[in-house]
Amino acid sequence: MGKILIITHSADNEAVTSVMGHLEAAGATPVRFNVDRYPLVTRLTSEYNGHGRRLWLDDGQRTQQLEDLDAVWYRRSYHIADGLDQVLEKPFLSPAAGEIRRTLFGMLESLPCFQLERYSVYRRLDSKEEQLRLATECGLLTPATCITNSPERLEQFMKEVNGPIVAKMQSAFAIQQDGQEQVVFTSEIRANHLEQLPQLRFCPMTFQEKLPKALELRVNMVGKEIFAFSIDSAQQPGAETDWRKEGATLAVQWRPYALPASVAEGLSRLMERYGLNYGAIDLILTPEGKYYFLELNAAGEFFWLDKLCDGAISRQLAAVLAGTAERRKPLIP
Repeated sequence: MGKILIITHSADNEAVTSVMGHLEAAGATPVRFNVDRYPLVTRLTSEYNGHGRRLWLDDGQRTQQLEDLDAVWYRRSYHIADGLDQVLEKPFLSPAAGEIRRTLFGMLESLPCFQLERYSVYRRLDSKEEQLRLATECGLLTPATCITNSPERLEQFMKEVNGPIVAKMQSAFAIQQDGQEQVVFTSEIRANHLEQLPQLRFCPMTFQEKLPKALELRVNMVGKEIFAFSIDSAQQPGAETDWRKEGATLAVQWRPYALPASVAEGLSRLMERYGLNYGAIDLILTPEGKYYFLELNAAGEFFWLDKLCDGAISRQLAAVLAGTAERRKPLIP
């Protein structure tokens, strides 16, 4: 059984240790690369010569050669170069940070082994517009959507929808306000928000029709296996528009869910279009029984759902990495 490189960070949750445990049980050797320790603690070296390539990772405790990797799990790359601002003067900080990221991601992209997933695939998935287009082509329903920084176009869209609208951002981020971190969630557009409409021209946003919800679904697809769960977020005050606002409270209320075959097939086609072996997909089930695709996240969280199925998600993920479970064929060899 081979060597598996795991890209993550020091503060990541138990999902990493769970998958690493399953890999070790299968006889594989997981190598954890906490990118927040690179480059202040961790050393990464690639060397090319007439005899081929050699690659070393030194985490301050041991040095491992990585040119013989069998697989890579790109889990997270949060807080790269943490603490760099404490050792470099400001004029040098941005160039150094850019070189660090270019080196790390360039190394990952160069690896010829199986990857779940390649960094370039993650960047492709940043396009929510392509996600909506491909989902529609795969036979999935999608909500009416407008992505714009034009107040006039938004007003026209709202007239055409003629119903409630939600606003969301394409990237996940938080705002520091009054000394506190305020996470930006999906929110319904209300009458008082219309007064701020002219400010839209400074930053594009995504607007969608607010779909009535019977249930919200999180579908984790790992290799060829599907793990679907549902939650009635309307039962928790504050979570009606975005369940993540009360995610900790709702964690134990998720239940396994049997997807209709037509929806499962549409999601599988979407995964094939991207060549993905892992995806966390958000759906809405309306009271009329229609399933709407919202988003696909190739690094979406799963640890709280893994607990509800006795670790089946992390076991399957480890099996895909180790090559003992069927994989979808990556689009990039």
